[in-house]
Amino acid sequence: MKTENRTWQPGWLAAGAVLSLAVVLGVRAQQTGHATDFTTTEYYEPPHQQRVKYILSGAEALPQPGGLLIIKQFKLQTFDLEGRVERVVTAPECIYDTLGGTARSGGPLQLRNGDGTFRVEGEGFLWRQTNYFLTISNNVRTRIEAGAKTSIKP
Repeated sequence: MKTENRTWQPGWLAAGAVLSLAVVLGVRAQQTGHATDFTTTEYYEPPHQQRVKYILSGAEALPQPGGLLIIKQFKLQTFDLEGRVERVVTAPECIYDTLGGTARSGGPLQLRNGDGTFRVEGEGFLWRQTNYFLTISNNVRTRIEAGAKTSIKP
């Protein structure tokens, strides 16, 4: 079995801020237990402040000692200025370190573009808020469908 590391940077700067804010806000809502069905939405800066930039959601966030959160059914969606989905990142579960600014899991992760013609899947990931890199560590698979856009935005 081949093991590869892939690092993704474009667009993750704001995603990091959203993940931090969403998890902290969602968990603060219920300090005694856990947050359920939380969603946080971030909008573009003026003059596009009416348009959604990111939606971060999770079915559950469970506080752990040391500033850690277990997030179940993690989902991050990003949108362009016209409201089209640019990418969707999902994972069944991850551990988010609110103090260290990282999210990690030994489990599966899927990244896909808005129309589903481009997908990256793997097992084991680390997302670093400080430099906004997403590293998928094992069993990385990329699938590009016919008709997928071939240009990459910076």
